[in-house]
Amino acid sequence: MADRTFVLAADPAGPVAGLEAPVVAIGNFDGAHRGHAAVIGRARALAERLGRPCAVLTFEPHPADYFSKKPVVFRLTPQAAKARKLATLGLDGMIVLTFDQALADLTAEDFVADILVRRLGARAAVVGYDFHYGRGRAGTPQTLREAGREHGFQVEIVGKIAADAAGSLEAASSTAVRAALQAGEVARAAHILGAPFSVEGEVIHGRKLGRTLGFPTANIALGPAFRLRHGIYAVRARFDGRDFGGVANFGSRPTVDDGPPLLEVFVFDFSGDLYGKTLEVDFIAFLRPEEKFDGLEALTRQMRKDEAEARKILAGSAEA
Repeated sequence: MADRTFVLAADPAGPVAGLEAPVVAIGNFDGAHRGHAAVIGRARALAERLGRPCAVLTFEPHPADYFSKKPVVFRLTPQAAKARKLATLGLDGMIVLTFDQALADLTAEDFVADILVRRLGARAAVVGYDFHYGRGRAGTPQTLREAGREHGFQVEIVGKIAADAAGSLEAASSTAVRAALQAGEVARAAHILGAPFSVEGEVIHGRKLGRTLGFPTANIALGPAFRLRHGIYAVRARFDGRDFGGVANFGSRPTVDDGPPLLEVFVFDFSGDLYGKTLEVDFIAFLRPEEKFDGLEALTRQMRKDEAEARKILAGSAEA
């Protein structure tokens, strides 16, 4: 519905206004991929039958990051991006619980009694077949179903969703998406996600060498846990409500300085200042690995070839 209000609630102490007695889809939902969409779709259908609002219950930071005391997970959708993506899936809201020691110490039984029943007043819960919860991951979909019978809420369990529309044996999962991206297989990642892999960030100042070579770039630092394969990609870029094609390098720039990994985007057919703007980048195709050239002239020649190839690929994807 166009007039649907998406409610975002953090650590609610009790039932959330607009999400009373909800049907909750529970999980990390990093990437909001095809498997997640199936869980959410089942939750929405159940919510419609019960006449209740539908929300996602998720956790920040990622539990692995919390236990490591630093970012270690290659996040596909940080919290803000996850909320935006989930809002497009017809949900009424997203409930975010801070993953801290108190939450980590909750037993499976207390997670149900304190969070699902007392704080949220959940009418039903929908989870994936591999969902675990509670201290030591002791809770399973089956124990959740038993707890639902005890506490009076419905539980539905969604089976494995194939990693692609053709029905492969591999499950659609955030792990599978990360593996594809680390191999540079952005087309495969898009199949699992149901849309191109996307990042966003503020454009920062760099060495400004690209502009002297005829390829001024918008630079974004994506953090040490971002583990996309180093290389050259055909991309689509968005800012200020405008869309552009482009070619991007993610890596350490071995010909220039071999520095910390950086995303450098050459935006096609644009002239202007992007510093400080938020740039959203979709990765459409992997062109080649990053490599060291014998000087800037050889690098520039290859950049011209990369631009031509990216334009051709993007033109073809637009027509598809």
